[in-house]
Amino acid sequence: MTFETRTAPYRRELLQHCYRMSGSIQDAEDLLQETLVRAWRAFDRYDERRASLRTWLYRIATNTCLNELESRSRRPLPSGLVARGEDPQAPLVRGEDVLWLQPFPIDPAAVVGARGSLRLALIAALQFLPAKQRAVLILREVLDWSAAEIAAELEMTPAAVNSALQRARAKLAETGLVEEDVLEPDDPRSREIVDKYIVAFEKADVAAFAELLAADVVLEMPPFYNWYAGREDHLRFVARVFALRGTDWRVVPIAANGQAGIAVYRGDGDVHRLHTLHVFTITAAGITHNRTFQDDAIFAAFGLPLTR
Repeated sequence: MTFETRTAPYRRELLQHCYRMSGSIQDAEDLLQETLVRAWRAFDRYDERRASLRTWLYRIATNTCLNELESRSRRPLPSGLVARGEDPQAPLVRGEDVLWLQPFPIDPAAVVGARGSLRLALIAALQFLPAKQRAVLILREVLDWSAAEIAAELEMTPAAVNSALQRARAKLAETGLVEEDVLEPDDPRSREIVDKYIVAFEKADVAAFAELLAADVVLEMPPFYNWYAGREDHLRFVARVFALRGTDWRVVPIAANGQAGIAVYRGDGDVHRLHTLHVFTITAAGITHNRTFQDDAIFAAFGLPLTR
């Protein structure tokens, strides 16, 4: 079989691996292409007696990511950079020079491995780790590699791997970003909340959002620094959006990071123009996190039409 044929089954999961490492769909695609180029150049030296093709490809992908990430700063969300906003009516401040965390366009059914390993909260938390700790944690907890396998891959001792893993877990806990009790997108309660959210948005009914939001809901809106916490501030911000942008909206469901979400289109004459992409974290209490993105590159990655 050709190189193309033999590596094809692993490309989607390698892309997910590069995304977990980088926090960017654009970077992940570039890293995957570099991985495949390196693998193609070395393919005549691949020895299937020493490692499976999948393991060999992951080794190349991980080292490619580590080489690239050494000189890059982390990709944050607004809550990882600035204090929460106190006034939802305040002007939006754009972070022009910030390389923001990006969502990943993938349906829950297409996630390879543990679905929770692609949630935006975890990807944001991983950004706080040095690149090598990030790699150790992903290889151990997502791919289930042994300490010995990781040590051989990253040129570390097993003891150093275990130490790095402990530090990584402690740092993740310290960030407070790792979410628990999250409902999967196919859970009936989750579907109900998203359906009602869509109806409320299309009716521009601020009051209808209240029952869908958890009391401590967080709203983040990269590329803007502004972010807010609490149901009342979220509702005040939504009311501001309707006051400034009108009440003519169309909303379609999307999936990102194995989570439920929506794409929102604003009425503009005879058409509706793509406005924002929202990724929800949903628990039994309602929406606990609404991460809203407004970026043409992200829209393109999701294959969303600019008008409807």
